[in-house]
Amino acid sequence: MVDDRLRYDRMVERALRDVVREALAQAAKTGLPGDHHFYLTFATDYPGVMIPKYLRRQYPEEMTIIIQYQFKDLVVEPDLFEVTLSFNHTEERLSIPLAAVTTFADPSVNFVLQFQALPVQEDGEAEPLAGASVGDDAAVPGGLPAPAEAAAEPSSDGSAKVITLDQFRKK
Repeated sequence: MVDDRLRYDRMVERALRDVVREALAQAAKTGLPGDHHFYLTFATDYPGVMIPKYLRRQYPEEMTIIIQYQFKDLVVEPDLFEVTLSFNHTEERLSIPLAAVTTFADPSVNFVLQFQALPVQEDGEAEPLAGASVGDDAAVPGGLPAPAEAAAEPSSDGSAKVITLDQFRKK
């Protein structure tokens, strides 16, 4: 049986993931303006997610990171982003497929997008983000309804500390 329906739900989700990609690309190119900062929650068990083993053990299903003060070498590609963050005074390189992202938030402007992780194909690969592209100049190195997961946030001494996001939820 041929599925002849237009999948508007998938089209919209891919378009919204382009918003995430573009926001990350702008941050990679020019930094974060003003008070902007990003909370990104992603499925740690999604194909292609590359994080240190100790973080995968600590967050076997889902993890939230904050891109604000202490991030380095943010690189945005058509289907993933990479960033170096500090965890307990140790810099770690993360590689996260955009298809693994389940929440993107910029609390400075009360902006939140929530997704389902994109389906995985039969070959175990993540479903491609069809039509997704990032311009060559964008791939430059350089009330939250978020889940109750932990995120790295800088402490007063400049190191990262782990916090829970429950404190940001509206009661």
